Amino acid sequence: MTTCNYNRRDFLKAVGFAAASLTVPGLAAAQRPEKRPNFVIIYADDLGYGDLGCFGHPTIRTPNLDRMATEGAKLTQFYSAASICTPSRAALMTGRLPIRNGMCSDKRGVLFPDSGGGIQASEITIAEMLQKTGYESACVGKWHLGHLPQFLPTSNGFDYYFGIPYSNDMDRAKGAHRDACTNPKVEYFNVPLMRNKKIIERPTDQNTITKRYTEEAVQFIKKPKRKPFFLYLAHSMPHVPLFASEDFKDTSLRGIYGDVVTEVDWSVGQVLGALREEGLAENTLVIFSSDNGPWLVFKEHGGSAGLLRDGKGSTWEGGMREPTIAWWPGRIKAGSVITDMTSTLDIFPTLVEFAGTRVLRDRVYDGYSMVDLLTGAGEGKRDIMYYYRGTQLRAIRKGAWKMHVYTKTEYQGGKVEKHDPPLLFNVEGDPSEKYDVAAKHPDVIEDMKKEIEKHKATVRPVPSQLEIPLKKNS
Repeated sequence: MTTCNYNRRDFLKAVGFAAASLTVPGLAAAQRPEKRPNFVIIYADDLGYGDLGCFGHPTIRTPNLDRMATEGAKLTQFYSAASICTPSRAALMTGRLPIRNGMCSDKRGVLFPDSGGGIQASEITIAEMLQKTGYESACVGKWHLGHLPQFLPTSNGFDYYFGIPYSNDMDRAKGAHRDACTNPKVEYFNVPLMRNKKIIERPTDQNTITKRYTEEAVQFIKKPKRKPFFLYLAHSMPHVPLFASEDFKDTSLRGIYGDVVTEVDWSVGQVLGALREEGLAENTLVIFSSDNGPWLVFKEHGGSAGLLRDGKGSTWEGGMREPTIAWWPGRIKAGSVITDMTSTLDIFPTLVEFAGTRVLRDRVYDGYSMVDLLTGAGEGKRDIMYYYRGTQLRAIRKGAWKMHVYTKTEYQGGKVEKHDPPLLFNVEGDPSEKYDVAAKHPDVIEDMKKEIEKHKATVRPVPSQLEIPLKKNS
């Protein structure tokens, strides 16, 4: 199958969407909701696998996320599709690896304020799929899939947008100190705060940004609705520069990073509390995760990957395995721990199936529905994970085995290293990737090489949207 290149509006009209009243494949009749569920995705930025209390951090207090895990499920082998911002978010929104949709590059890792590209019109987002089946949707927070009007959330299926369109360390002001990211002031970063397609504040007062994102999210939840809804709350934190509101400054033993994570945790509590107050909890799936691992080069201003190796930017486990929690009272078994391999790529088909429709057939999807896995009706469907950095496939995981063809330890810098023979780790028994066992398992290596060739045969080159320059007067 190939990627669609039509104009999005014509495409949606041509293919038509399944009726919202379709039964949900894979759900037993007794498990089908009487009405279509609501969806909330809460996405942190640069949060490490070991940064939450319920994932093992000894000093960062996260009582709301801990309660969410107690009432729902922890997903302990959940992966982002990329180890940096833009491609990971593109994968989440489309259910497709960034290599398929042009949202990755070997030259520029992410979109910048001087970028003229963004998510392509031919790509169909979760919000668009749900919108066509009668959902109301809002995007609150960091977008990072293009800041020009045609790329913003309101041009890609969302009815409402409030947030910063790219990373909070961009648009650095003239005169900002060299160490602006670790000794920040609001005026150092000329980032815009937008409502829909209008800039309402510049520079954004980042001291209150987590609080204001939360207020907007809660307001959306409490807004009277006739339709089911989809809320995408994408926090700008704990990406550097770190900012916390007055109520959270100097409250954590982990310093400013802990303060920031504690405020994100408070935000989660506010969102879940609003769902309970509105009587929506038992008809709402909430998923909390992060776009990639911790930014270790910023030391105490970056997070921790716990027992995992390396962090943001790398294809070691610490760069792409994320702390993830799924919550749906009455539908997801309280206190459960899901050890099946899962990914942000799987969120798209999962939400689509719960909503009562199906993914499109004109393109390759890289996600697998988690409906049975989350509801306890069956096991997970994912057996393989591909680890890309830009357009380079650096590693592959199949079952318990992970094979590295290329590595780069981002924390230590250096160059990309090619491995021949490849490195091989059993990441279920050795999640820290300490013990290379390639010499003992040549059969596994050969099998993984075949899987790579099969996968590459499904990938067709797509021009990078990250390398398109911004035109003057855009």
